[in-house]
Amino acid sequence: MNRKVVVAALVAAVVLGTGGVVVLTRVASNQANAAPLQNDPAKTAPVKKTNLADQQQMTGQLGFGAERGLSSRKGGTVTGLPNAGSVIEQGKPVFHADAKPVPLFYGSLPLYRDLESGMSNGPDVKVVEENLAALGYKDFGTPDEKFTYYTATALKKWQKANGLEQTGKLGSGDVVVQPGAIRVASLTAQLGAPAGGDLMKVTGTERAVTVELDTAKQRLAKQGEKVELSITGGKPTTGTITGITRTAGDPNQGQKAKIVLTISVDDPTAAEGLETANVTALFTVSEKQNVLAVPIGALLALNEGGYGVVTDDGRTVPVTVGIFAKGQVEVQGDGLREGMKVVTTE
Repeated sequence: MNRKVVVAALVAAVVLGTGGVVVLTRVASNQANAAPLQNDPAKTAPVKKTNLADQQQMTGQLGFGAERGLSSRKGGTVTGLPNAGSVIEQGKPVFHADAKPVPLFYGSLPLYRDLESGMSNGPDVKVVEENLAALGYKDFGTPDEKFTYYTATALKKWQKANGLEQTGKLGSGDVVVQPGAIRVASLTAQLGAPAGGDLMKVTGTERAVTVELDTAKQRLAKQGEKVELSITGGKPTTGTITGITRTAGDPNQGQKAKIVLTISVDDPTAAEGLETANVTALFTVSEKQNVLAVPIGALLALNEGGYGVVTDDGRTVPVTVGIFAKGQVEVQGDGLREGMKVVTTE
């Protein structure tokens, strides 16, 4: 029988990539049954020393990153809302309640209590003082966690400039705290609705790629990792994973749990002129330098377990398998060396 036919029948499937399954039914347990068939010269390939990168390709969407909900603890009635697509920066109104602005403050900690003279020290005080200082109100000196007379004085000046009652106090709902400037993706609330509650969906203001992963692929979700990006209508560039969020899904609606990655675009000019676009994201899971590698088709499953390769002189060499990448597999085995020829189906 022609060797090509035999090999095609014996190699059931090879699925590339880390986490993929290599299913081999071409079996050898000794030198005799591993030897090439004589009626058709076997294909061979050299063992190479090379660099391998285990990579996975996913599709994503160019935009401004994953949306997140923004809610308010302000009392009263919503009397003003921004337009979808608006960008709101530090000190500017996020919305209006009872015809008064509710400005944006920057920080990682939301206000969890009302602030006023005589209160205990806390990190929320520092958040307020840092924002007041950034907006030009510095009566208190260096921002710290103490709410003093000078903090109240700075607050009064800021309140006057914003058309607010000059109380020197700040309620937990009087400002909206976010990590930085926000872009309004969509509105949830309507004019006339209670001011306390969900208001809108927001994103960051920098161009970003959003990629949804099944939970089985969570190995790709590594904060700070680099990703190669190919933007349709744009230029190839790289990105950095800056956000990882998880959605629970809804089995009743047939919705699976997802991991949503936000990937910043390292070179903004790569997406210049594009509001949205499809993106191919290439994740590098692992890399190996200067390893011995053979074509995946050179692997065969051994009766005694594990894998091996067959040299061009008919010897079976048991091997330890490493990463798979672009049709190659990392191998280690006694006597295996660069340049040695091994039998392969490819």
